[in-house]
Amino acid sequence: MKTQILLFFIFWNVFVFGQIEDAWVYFNDKPQAQYYLDNPLEMLSQRALDRRTNQNIALDFTDIPIHQPYVDTITDLGTVLVMAKSKWLNAIHVRGTYDNISDLTDLFFVESIDFANKSLNTQSKLQAPQTPLLNQKNLDIAENFAYGSSANQVEIHNGHLLHQEGFTGNGKIVAVLDNGFIGVDTTLPFERLHTENLILGGYDFVNQSTNFYTGGNHGTRVLSTIGGYQEDELIGTAPNAQFYLFITEDNTNESPLEESHWVEAAEMADSLGVDIINTSLGYNTFDNSNYDYTYNDMNGTTAFISRGVNMAYSKGIICVTSAGNEGNGNWQYITAPADAQGSFTVGAINFEGDYAWFSSIGPTADNRVKPDVMAQGVATVNANQSGTLNTANGTSFSGPVMAGLIACLWEAFPDLTNEELMQYIREAAHLYDNPTAQMGYGIPDLYQVYQTLKTEKLKENEIRLYPNPTSDFLYFYTNDTLNGTVRLFDISGKIILEKPVENNSQIDIQHFQNGMYFYQILLDNQTKAGKIIKK
Repeated sequence: MKTQILLFFIFWNVFVFGQIEDAWVYFNDKPQAQYYLDNPLEMLSQRALDRRTNQNIALDFTDIPIHQPYVDTITDLGTVLVMAKSKWLNAIHVRGTYDNISDLTDLFFVESIDFANKSLNTQSKLQAPQTPLLNQKNLDIAENFAYGSSANQVEIHNGHLLHQEGFTGNGKIVAVLDNGFIGVDTTLPFERLHTENLILGGYDFVNQSTNFYTGGNHGTRVLSTIGGYQEDELIGTAPNAQFYLFITEDNTNESPLEESHWVEAAEMADSLGVDIINTSLGYNTFDNSNYDYTYNDMNGTTAFISRGVNMAYSKGIICVTSAGNEGNGNWQYITAPADAQGSFTVGAINFEGDYAWFSSIGPTADNRVKPDVMAQGVATVNANQSGTLNTANGTSFSGPVMAGLIACLWEAFPDLTNEELMQYIREAAHLYDNPTAQMGYGIPDLYQVYQTLKTEKLKENEIRLYPNPTSDFLYFYTNDTLNGTVRLFDISGKIILEKPVENNSQIDIQHFQNGMYFYQILLDNQTKAGKIIKK
């Protein structure tokens, strides 16, 4: 009997420690940190830096690129495969045997290792550090779109009224992280995105390829609910937003590597200056059941992807995340990264505003309200890879519907921080005072937010110039009588325009070159100055 037990023990060790595992290896420093802090444009675009400036977010250690010589050292060992890397979490995703991965702790720059199979994280030196959530701080005419059958998913939030005010996502950049974008480059519902140069680029992280019009069609359908345009049939919720398209989901398997690809894509999105990230993906089970999450892991800090969302949030990005479709299954609850503190999590309702039976419920494991809000996820109109319009169910569609509306609202009030805007939307939801596990704070009225903010801004600033940035006209508005003179200066200080201005008047700057200009409004009792962006 003892011999049998010993043989079983030996076999179990060979099986467990000889099989291939996934793990995250965390580094302890970034030797070139000061160089990058002194030269921020070496790591971030100007637009990304502007986002931080606008929201009073300082550059820090997490912005610094991962130290590539450390990655190269591990690659050159030849004992494990380096699958992905993250500067935010200062970690790489590796694949190899338990022993070979564990041996990496002997390297002086390795701080800790976190196996995707949590039962293997038995030694303190293998436990990953927790990353806390960081605190932080235009169109000239109304649009009356022919929404067709897609009208309800816009109008249930009074999003059409935002469009009529001229706010359609212009000047905002949305990154869609999904499984593929087949047909986006060839079919009619996406044609306008190309003719208006609204797709800025993308990348396939799964295949390490610049061809992102490949993979699956889930991303195609998700994108169509935000930026699709087919008159009298489908108008996306932010038809004039710009987009980056990133493939992070592998259609052939379900593994923790997809979480790491998501973080890589989010870091690229941040560096490019993206404002909003839409994620219609969720993780709780994997092909290898040893990697599965439990409900207790839905605490906003355990899942690698959820920690990535928290980092994106700390950079001033709004991460709109689908709650998941587990409401009528055994799991029931939200999935990662919808549990993240920095996630703006969206559940699903039907055409009439009732809870959709499949929508994942809250709260998080640490008892935070999730989902944040609800949007239409039953019979949501979308376009597939052949350009055919159809309807589908899922929080995969309620999330992007809301993401587009957020882009429109943020266009109207670009000075708001991500958290300020998220909180205004929560407070405009119909269950804000009595949130539920099924619907969170409920269904938000985006036009109510617009009216509230408009009133508040007018009280703060007696004179308002909008929209800014703009491509054609500037308008002036005040809650009092406005009679004065406006001057526009180029960056050299030369006056390039001077004219009388009064309440609700406009200035045509269509003929100006793109760039930054300064304005000065001269009144009898005050002077207001600032900058505008012509694009």
